[in-house]
Amino acid sequence: MALKVVAFVSVKPGQEEAFVAAAKTCVAASRAEPGTLQYELWRETEGARRFVFNELYADQAAVAAHMQSAHFKAFGLAARDLAAARPEIIVTEAVDVAG
Repeated sequence: MALKVVAFVSVKPGQEEAFVAAAKTCVAASRAEPGTLQYELWRETEGARRFVFNELYADQAAVAAHMQSAHFKAFGLAARDLAAARPEIIVTEAVDVAG
């Protein structure tokens, strides 16, 4: 069963571009993972310091593999110094999805 993960990350003032640079490396590598169907980075329009990862995986095994990947762990270490707080992560399953 497919799973959608949405992660919200608030970044410290002045660290936005460093966060984006670190995130882009993770995003590119994550898109190439088997079982990753979608992996996007969005930026909130108001305030511009909160970022949203929009991720779609084929199943729980793909989520687990992503979380164990070297690029995800490296991003986590880099983001730790850039984030203003712990990320808010929401894992969802489909109820009524088009397509």
